[in-house]
Amino acid sequence: MEGITTQKDIPHTESDAQREKVRIVPTNCIDDFPGHPFRVKDDEDMQTLMESISLYGVISPVVARQKDDGRYELISGHRRKYACEKLGIETMPIIVRSLNREQAVIAMVDSNLQREHILPSEKAFAYKMKLEALKCQGRRSDLTSVPVAQKLGETSREIVGKSSGESQDQIRRYIRLTELIPELLELVDDERMAFRPAVEISYLSEEEQRDLLETIDSEDATPSLAQAIRMKKLSREGKLSMDTIFAIMTEEKANQAEKIKIPFARIDRFFQRGTPHHIIEETICRALEEYRKRRHTRNDPDRDAR
Repeated sequence: MEGITTQKDIPHTESDAQREKVRIVPTNCIDDFPGHPFRVKDDEDMQTLMESISLYGVISPVVARQKDDGRYELISGHRRKYACEKLGIETMPIIVRSLNREQAVIAMVDSNLQREHILPSEKAFAYKMKLEALKCQGRRSDLTSVPVAQKLGETSREIVGKSSGESQDQIRRYIRLTELIPELLELVDDERMAFRPAVEISYLSEEEQRDLLETIDSEDATPSLAQAIRMKKLSREGKLSMDTIFAIMTEEKANQAEKIKIPFARIDRFFQRGTPHHIIEETICRALEEYRKRRHTRNDPDRDAR
């Protein structure tokens, strides 16, 4: 459709690529993309990137567009820019592309979605930004409110579905996550709350979400999908109170396996912030297994002499 731009359009021919020239510009003249939804973490991967840049420099130029004030707005390469800033590197190689705001948003989202590890919150705000950009270009943007993917046009499927590898309904679910209060969204990122229940919880008002968060903290439990659907229904009927939330969250679930609850505050010092729940569980189990082996050895001092 005329007037619609995707990342594949920038550039898409050999001659276009040849016309792109790498510029060396001061790092402090490159601004982060406004509302950039992808986190730049100072983690082990960042340390590896910094070591590479300190040895070989920035091998792949970042991509940016030039603003009216002469500064540059970063589209792709936020991690490389952060690494250069940490290392005190004063200049960076960049490729400057002529893009309007909507084209820049689409290019920024598409390039960052190629990352290996992407948090649900990052996908949520990225998809939302992209759909808003498509809306400004004349596209339909009813993914946030229409639950049936068939209502979308074929071109919308191509732009959103093919570029992301997600169904339209799944994209709608991700965008619903942007309606969660930050504390609940963090639970989703940490894998302490499942994705589908979180989508249903996003329909609760902010006050209801905060009441739920208080119950989650006090009971150290997150809602199942069935519980989340019930709370959503009661919320729409104006019948969801703090007492109702507590009653739903403390009821015994069918076929519920016996669990041992450990308040996260007791173990959080052993893990980096944002460590996925399954990694924490696996680490604790490995540590307990090692403890069992060592205890068995202490109780059987003659074992090594046999």
